[in-house]
Amino acid sequence: MKLWLGTGLVEEDAARLSPFDRGFTLGDGLFETLRVREGAVLRLSAHLARLAAGAGVLGMALPALDLAAALAATAEANGLAEGVLRLTLSRGTGPRGVLPPAEPNPTFVITAAPLPAPAPPARLVIAQGTRRNDRSPLAQVKSLNYLDNILARQEAARRGADDGVLLNTQERVAETSIANVFAVIGGDLVTPPLSEGVLPGVMRAAVLAEGAGERPLTPEDLGRAAEIFLTSALGIRSVAALEGRTLPGRAVAERLRARIAGA
Repeated sequence: MKLWLGTGLVEEDAARLSPFDRGFTLGDGLFETLRVREGAVLRLSAHLARLAAGAGVLGMALPALDLAAALAATAEANGLAEGVLRLTLSRGTGPRGVLPPAEPNPTFVITAAPLPAPAPPARLVIAQGTRRNDRSPLAQVKSLNYLDNILARQEAARRGADDGVLLNTQERVAETSIANVFAVIGGDLVTPPLSEGVLPGVMRAAVLAEGAGERPLTPEDLGRAAEIFLTSALGIRSVAALEGRTLPGRAVAERLRARIAGA
């Protein structure tokens, strides 16, 4: 595999990162997962806008290069007509301590992977061991620190589920460990607003553009939903069960898959 490192393509075996990189030592950075379809990156402008917004929150400079061209070159170098690109940006190396260096030298990496096989409808549980901090500016940043998400996913696996729904500090629904949550409740398609500690997903935005609404949701709301599905950059995934309750509904998710590219 070839990957983009810094300013150009390198072979995977030749790629080197410093052990003092703040992305490794502190999780000081951002990432984007991008779907490639028929050789083109889907929703590229939305991904780059979110990356820029996240960099602004962290006070981090974006690399001075054509990011779209770098992504396209990485896909082409790996023969990736259908697949996934991951763009990772860290603040780069720095001395010990939390305060970033005055003149950081960011690390920029793009990797490529095949498109995973379609996942079956997900089995969800409500995560009990951790919460999404809706009061933190990092709730809307796709940062390199995913430890709350990892804890929720580990808990779900222990409980025989595919993913865990993260509640926020108000005990309301935020998202799962890797996706935004939509539910059909009383005939309305709804999702929690960003103020609930929700990552502004690019597929989430595409579903909102199709007429979905936003409102705070409780676990009890999800418990009476006729249909639940998850959205991420890689598509729309129906939910088969929540806390052991079967959810047979698939119609809204199937309709949206037919309407939205890459869903």
